[in-house]
Amino acid sequence: MHLVLVEPEIPQNTGNVARTCVLTGTRLHLVEPLGFSLSEREVRRSGLDYWQYLDLEVHKSFKAFVHKYQAARMIYFTTRGDKFYHQYAYRDNDFLIFGSETRGLDQTILDQAAVTLRVPMINKIPRSLNLGNTAALVLYEALRQQGFPGMQ
Repeated sequence: MHLVLVEPEIPQNTGNVARTCVLTGTRLHLVEPLGFSLSEREVRRSGLDYWQYLDLEVHKSFKAFVHKYQAARMIYFTTRGDKFYHQYAYRDNDFLIFGSETRGLDQTILDQAAVTLRVPMINKIPRSLNLGNTAALVLYEALRQQGFPGMQ
């Protein structure tokens, strides 16, 4: 499984996602520009004793990321997704792609997406779930569908 954060802005969220990736055997992809340095204390504190185990790949741009993995199956998450995240049949090598905390995924990225999914939320409040929570929720559903491979 691959989890992709496109231009994340908050170091604590990225650290939290990194910890989730380590404990699920998931590769984390970070697409620059990042809103922080990977050496920042907040990133490492969130995944402090896990960071050395993180399978991390950093990409200079979204274009570079897509070029490298052009044959991969990519699933994009947005509040405007076509279906709910649990209504999708995930595969073991899927790329789960999330946008930044304040902007989400750029519309130019979403316009090229074959699959867009969303997490159900009430729409009375103009906010979304925390990025770390959303990524974990979706990742665990994908892993559940596969029988939690390699996990106890």
